[in-house]
Amino acid sequence: MSIVHSDEFGQFKQDSATPHTSRVATKWLQDHSSDFRHFHCPPKSPDMNIIEPIWVALQCAVQKRSPPPGTPMDLRTALQDSWCEKPPGYLQTLVDTMPRRVASLLCVRVGPKRY
Repeated sequence: MSIVHSDEFGQFKQDSATPHTSRVATKWLQDHSSDFRHFHCPPKSPDMNIIEPIWVALQCAVQKRSPPPGTPMDLRTALQDSWCEKPPGYLQTLVDTMPRRVASLLCVRVGPKRY
């Protein structure tokens, strides 16, 4: 597990997306369950998905480009450049928000929240 916490366990977050509930994924989770803590989150819960703010930031950065990417290769280059422009610690900042996100969702249990 690449992300290991002080208690030596990584955390695996899963929602009810079809790839996460396939026979292959379910078997893998069962076979490796001692390697991490399994954290199940509600389906379609963008508040719990750390990739969502990353996608939004990259989308905004690419949309601001002039001229806009004209080919798939231009888009790939624009995304890579935008990613490289993110400040050091960008991902860690998002990871650090997770305890607060979890606590907020457990309190309200309905609809998305703003952070």
